Amino acid sequence: MRVLVLDTIHGGAELAVALRGAGHQVDEVDVYLGRAGIPVEEALVRTYDLVTAPVHLDPDHPLLRRHGPAVSHHEMVKRVLDGRLPHPFIEITGARGKTTTAHALAALMPGPGILHTSTGTYRYPERERLWKKSITPASLIAAAREAERIGGWLVAEESLGVTAAGDVAVLTSPEDYPVAAGKKHAIAEKCRLLSRARTIVLPPGIALSGKTVAADGMVSFDGQVCRYEGCGIAGTFANPLCTLAGYRTALSLAAATACVLGIDPAPLAEFAALPGRMAARREGDLLIVDNANSGTNMATTVEAARYARELSGNGALTLVIGEEARAVCEGFSPGDIRRAVSAVGPTGIVYVGEGHAAATLEAGLALARSITPAGAIVLAVKMWR
Repeated sequence: MRVLVLDTIHGGAELAVALRGAGHQVDEVDVYLGRAGIPVEEALVRTYDLVTAPVHLDPDHPLLRRHGPAVSHHEMVKRVLDGRLPHPFIEITGARGKTTTAHALAALMPGPGILHTSTGTYRYPERERLWKKSITPASLIAAAREAERIGGWLVAEESLGVTAAGDVAVLTSPEDYPVAAGKKHAIAEKCRLLSRARTIVLPPGIALSGKTVAADGMVSFDGQVCRYEGCGIAGTFANPLCTLAGYRTALSLAAATACVLGIDPAPLAEFAALPGRMAARREGDLLIVDNANSGTNMATTVEAARYARELSGNGALTLVIGEEARAVCEGFSPGDIRRAVSAVGPTGIVYVGEGHAAATLEAGLALARSITPAGAIVLAVKMWR
């Protein structure tokens, strides 16, 4: 089959390699920078049996108008995997909370397995980091192959949807934002892909057709205590992270998914905060609450500041806020940043990003340390980690 793969930057190059390995004739086009594959003009005059593009590509791109409609990269990855799947295989998508949910669920999985997230791809139970890639759909191929090789499970974080090849698909949040040159809605694309999954675990605030499980129908919280009951499994566990809104959602989704898989989630009592996900540490007279990650937004920034004040006794608080080089699809808009600053009311502010004194999280933290001898620093920078 002659296949056209669009967008080499966001996983297309990796997908093209896999398709060639499966015996297809493949052309690839770097639709953003024009540095890889063949030029757009050349692809326009060729003929193809199939074209595949990421869900975030402008549907009015000349190559989609000429050769479309396209199969999404997610759907193409499912074809590439072609039944060679690890079990159980859990796919996790959403605007925020993916990484925490994935790590929490992996902590419960028995035996060998692979955890694939934006923080890296790890082999369990050793928790050895194998590599660090993006979480584009195509990056799932290597993780699935490795999980199959070791005869283990796969828990995989994916951006903007799922392949629906897994046993369970999890949506972590219902938040929406524009994609595809503002012509599509991210949540609509995620739901379209999720609807094809065998079983779907959902957060509050969204409904889908198909075999769905509402996490809040199985899991509830009372302070630090989490109660769960579903699929023949019932119990409780206590964890201080249950008092944080972001962790409540992630722990709820992990617990509900575990119940669906026939696994008791009680060991989540020992689950610890991840770096960049409300992890708190002391540096002398300073408390640093690190909430700089790909899901950072106004709500998590306000929650991080509340948590910092609770731990530090309402002293001085410096907020390090912004976005590192527009590295994340949904971004952290200037309007949301202004609203977050207004809601937090920090003593000091360090802005991070293009046009600011600090371009990176590290530079922002260094500036914050210089103006905050004591009290708290909250890191709220949107970035891949």
